[in-house]
Amino acid sequence: MDLDVVNMFVIAGGTLAIPILAFVASFLLWPSALIRIYYWYWRRTLGMQVRYVHHEDYQFCYSFRGRPGHKPSILMLHGFSAHKDMWLSVVKFLPKNLHLVCVDMPGHEGTTRSSLDDLSIDGQVKRIHQFVECLKLNKKPFHLVGTSMGGQVAGVYAAYYPSDVSSLCLVCPAGLQYSTDNQFVQRLKELQGSAAVEKIPLIPSTPEEMSEMLQLCSYVRFKVPQQILQGLVDVRIPHNNFYRKLFLEIVSEKSRYSLHQNMDKIKVPTQIIWGKQDQVLDVSGADNVGQVNCQLPGGASGKLWALSSDGKNPGRQPSS
Repeated sequence: MDLDVVNMFVIAGGTLAIPILAFVASFLLWPSALIRIYYWYWRRTLGMQVRYVHHEDYQFCYSFRGRPGHKPSILMLHGFSAHKDMWLSVVKFLPKNLHLVCVDMPGHEGTTRSSLDDLSIDGQVKRIHQFVECLKLNKKPFHLVGTSMGGQVAGVYAAYYPSDVSSLCLVCPAGLQYSTDNQFVQRLKELQGSAAVEKIPLIPSTPEEMSEMLQLCSYVRFKVPQQILQGLVDVRIPHNNFYRKLFLEIVSEKSRYSLHQNMDKIKVPTQIIWGKQDQVLDVSGADNVGQVNCQLPGGASGKLWALSSDGKNPGRQPSS
């Protein structure tokens, strides 16, 4: 074989081998780096751009796609210990002509974390309002979407700033009162009674605890490679003390039922989406929210639509 041809194959093989070896090395040694690259690539693919905005000395980090137009913008609030990129799996299904904004909640990811910050639900609502005003997002009413802790913040936001919001979507929101505790809440109360804050199931410190959390939070069972579990833990461990502080704040007496206490102040059409197999926040919460009629502008009565994960109504729906 001609020497030039051999050299060409060697060069081509080397060119292919370098990224493959880099991937294998990252997978084995720095799995957390792969996770960050994954989110970066996904954002880029979906056309989401990351930006920062400041309110005095406080920094908000957010991603967005599109520009404000004649249709309302959509602001999306993630849940406890998550970040703005958790919405990417939803963003891929939304029309590209909509103006989407996904913000890192106070203390999360690229948004300022301060020991002086008020992490109660009321405090987070005030911070999100500062973010909205920084972007002038409320020049006209916008759609507000929130899940879990973000759903609680979204609901209370709509109660406190009704003129900002055109409609509300709550995905398994926290902050509701139940007649009976599910297994997860019972376990939390046992931990609180023993002061074992290191064992909060939503704050894993090992790959094994991460696997348990994924099973707790996911209806679909899937096998996650050990290295990916390690990467997920590596990303979270530096923030676990903050997560513990935040968790104890949002389950405190001041915040625990704040959405429940403010539901009658919500003035806009509201949709509740809840997975029927939710093991953390019981789906009966959709029924609790659905018992409250919302008053629309002008005195008209509206509905709170409660949908389960299969698109069916899991609870009662108030009459108009």
